[in-house]
Amino acid sequence: QVQLVESGGGLVQSGGSLRLSCAASGDIYTIYSMGWYRQAPGKAREMVATISSIGNTNYVDSVKGRFTISRDNAKNTVYLQMNSLKPEDTAVYSCHADLMRYSDFEMMDCWGKGTLVTVSS
Repeated sequence: QVQLVESGGGLVQSGGSLRLSCAASGDIYTIYSMGWYRQAPGKAREMVATISSIGNTNYVDSVKGRFTISRDNAKNTVYLQMNSLKPEDTAVYSCHADLMRYSDFEMMDCWGKGTLVTVSS
């Protein structure tokens, strides 16, 4: 069994900052890509940022220059530093990982339960 647990969400004023963390644990052999996705009320889920196992990153245009994704492979943890937050960043942010299980070397697509980020104007 594999778990992804997010933390760091909350309420922040427009222009403020938050740092999200997501720790993976359990039956893990290796983690390939990790990423953050978000879903705002009434909208489809969208990719916010992804990072490969060697640190290559990708961002949705709306967060470029404001958000930074990073990871600590030794801790199986991915971070999302969010600066200059805007009300339109309000959403549930979920962590994702593509990984290989240790028990059977099978690939697995894993999601966290999400953490709410609310940006007030």
